[in-house]
Amino acid sequence: MLNGWWVSNVLSWPNGQVFLVSWIVIVIASICLHELAHGWAALKVGDRTPVALGHMTWNPLVHMGQTSLILFVVFGFAFGAMPVSPNQMKGRYAEAFVAAAGPAMNALIALVCMVIGGIVVGLSTQIGEPLAGNLTIFFQLGVTLNVALMLFNLLPIPPLDGGRILGNISRDYERLWASENAQWVAFGLFIIAFMFGAKYVFPIGTSVATAGIGFVSGLF
Repeated sequence: MLNGWWVSNVLSWPNGQVFLVSWIVIVIASICLHELAHGWAALKVGDRTPVALGHMTWNPLVHMGQTSLILFVVFGFAFGAMPVSPNQMKGRYAEAFVAAAGPAMNALIALVCMVIGGIVVGLSTQIGEPLAGNLTIFFQLGVTLNVALMLFNLLPIPPLDGGRILGNISRDYERLWASENAQWVAFGLFIIAFMFGAKYVFPIGTSVATAGIGFVSGLF
């Protein structure tokens, strides 16, 4: 296991500079688009809270906040938030729709990166090096990270999107986590999932990236 600041560790890898820039861009862009998807969905079902609180913006500082940015600088991971008001949403499953919009955006980003990455690999001879190789790293990471984010966010644990989706569909499940003690249990499960989930979701994301980009590049 590498020791020290994550940036220094990454820069020690082959193509470390490319990976570092790719990671920073993809993490920030993916978080912003994930949160904006929640906001767009909320507006669609009648909740104007994202607009009222100034969160319908491309500014990553608004979506990530100070704590998330500090975590990103120190540890290399971050999170975002989109304020919504379920009471203002119209429709029985409006809250589930809003919650599902974030992971759906991650799936869309992964698909776009998969297609573009496959095109880059398929046309690598024409594009030339090192550009083709650098772009391949970028789009492979785009697929991997967004598949991992989608899977992690769909875990049925509050406050993750999966927990909100299942809670809106099943009132019994929502009541299960309503008490203060249950919320502490949910927080503990979230921490455990965050600490140990990476070793499961990232390999899946890598496999999807390899297979998807390989399939698209094979068309060339």
